[in-house]
Amino acid sequence: MEVLNTFYHLVPITAVQGLLYAFVAMGVMIPFRLLNVPDLTAEGAFPLGGCLVAALITAGLHPFLGTLAAAGAGFLAGAVTALIHLKFRVHSLLAGILTITMLWSVDLRVMGKPNTPLFGLPNLYDWIDPAIMQSLALQGGLLLAALVVLVLLLWWGLHTDVGLALRGVGANSQLAPALAVNSTRYIVVGLGLANAITAAAGALLAQSQGYGDVNMGFGMLINGLAALIIGEAIIGRRTLLRQLCAPVVGSLLYYQLSSLVLSFGLMPSDLKLVTGLFVLVTIGWPILRGRARAGSIAG
Repeated sequence: MEVLNTFYHLVPITAVQGLLYAFVAMGVMIPFRLLNVPDLTAEGAFPLGGCLVAALITAGLHPFLGTLAAAGAGFLAGAVTALIHLKFRVHSLLAGILTITMLWSVDLRVMGKPNTPLFGLPNLYDWIDPAIMQSLALQGGLLLAALVVLVLLLWWGLHTDVGLALRGVGANSQLAPALAVNSTRYIVVGLGLANAITAAAGALLAQSQGYGDVNMGFGMLINGLAALIIGEAIIGRRTLLRQLCAPVVGSLLYYQLSSLVLSFGLMPSDLKLVTGLFVLVTIGWPILRGRARAGSIAG
């Protein structure tokens, strides 16, 4: 009963966390699934967004403009990774690591210190409605509405000529030039868009928790990947709409599972181990089940 009681009280908090980090999972999904270009830049774009918005709000900029600037910086970070990958023929994973490394120094340069508090300063939530910061339900409702708008915009955009070309590059990058599709341009835009979404999530987190920190992105990539894989295991990815909804569903479930684990008495430091096991089980279970089925048929 104690475990269930603890879990019950954590549900509202982790639901809001799940909705916020669904943006990160969405930013992870775009390069992995739509572009077929594995990208690690999210680990650096997330703190970039948080640090930049903290520095800009401290300097007196309106939080809405600061959040837009953070998303723009995330777009540039993704574009840099894409250009390193395409122009210097560096594997996309290594290009992402290089960008993350450079962004850590950029974050420190932007803030001038490892951590910038935002307590007492205006933030995006207060600008929309001061009651939002006082209510988890309002925060969850706002984030859910933003996610619905994002999913609908992506769904619409990916059905336009530009979106179809982007998906075509992901499906077959070798064939794209033969169809007069500039694959370089679309990969740059695709990675930029993914990391803009991730950086915006970092900006939202910095404003909700009241500070920006250079280390706030540690583990973001694996969390987003775990959420994506869990979401795809639940609702699949046979249609574009399911593919777009999978990060949201997976993120909500992933953070509920994390709170359940904490309810059993594990330490927060154990979550990285548990996250890795989540990913392994989710990836490995269909493979093991397929082998067992094949073995039973052969037998």
